[in-house]
Amino acid sequence: MNITIIGVGKLKEKYLKDGIAEYAKRMKSYAPVEIVEVPDEPAANELSDAEVLQVKEKEGDRILEKIPDRAHVIALDLKGKQLTSEQFSKHIQEEMIYGSSHFIFIIGGSHGLSQKVLQRVDTKVCFGKMTYPHQLMRLILIEQIYRAFRIMRNEPYHK
Repeated sequence: MNITIIGVGKLKEKYLKDGIAEYAKRMKSYAPVEIVEVPDEPAANELSDAEVLQVKEKEGDRILEKIPDRAHVIALDLKGKQLTSEQFSKHIQEEMIYGSSHFIFIIGGSHGLSQKVLQRVDTKVCFGKMTYPHQLMRLILIEQIYRAFRIMRNEPYHK
């Protein structure tokens, strides 16, 4: 079992890096977690729709290069299914039962994910209708993955 989180952009904030490192350490008894950063596309603050599409396509190509053929891919997407932590855990567990041994989670850049990436994914998940910085989503996601494994094993989470 392997877990990869692909995120667009470089994480700079120490507090986020520390939090992610803590959950990655906790995950070691369940599955190794690899964080893969793909460069975000430099762009002006104000972009036309065509320019946004170009940015998403370039970032999407970088993401797709990192996805092995047989991986089960889950994208964070506002149009995805909203799940409880228990449902998220059950989804991962069911995919493991059916033979998935490599899970890839994708967090897009500030403009979202390209159509090519969205067509490649197996599952789209939405963590709510609120907007979160994509760097912060890495921490939220790895915490939820850790929680999912705790739930799978009927281990207490809250202390």
